[in-house]
Amino acid sequence: MSGDRDPGLQPERTRLAWRRTTLSATAAAVLGAKAALQDGASAPAVTACVACCLLWLVLLVLAHHRIRVLASTTPPPVLHPRRATAAVLCTVALAVCAAVLVV
Repeated sequence: MSGDRDPGLQPERTRLAWRRTTLSATAAAVLGAKAALQDGASAPAVTACVACCLLWLVLLVLAHHRIRVLASTTPPPVLHPRRATAAVLCTVALAVCAAVLVV
């Protein structure tokens, strides 16, 4: 048994999962913005819409960085706990903001 780890297709699956997450976050942000601006723009709706867009941008930057790391030829390092926590918090907060805007 060799001490070298064969990652197989795991980095590819993880990269695709990051892409799916950013796609769903984009859909949530767009739907939230549409709902906020559809019947006139109130101050709370615009604030929630801006929060949605900022959270989406942060998540996009985090995901893009991780996708680049996973696409490299070297074995990818473990995701830093701060980045993982930031990605989870952005995803949850984005979902909450979009839900508030849609309802």
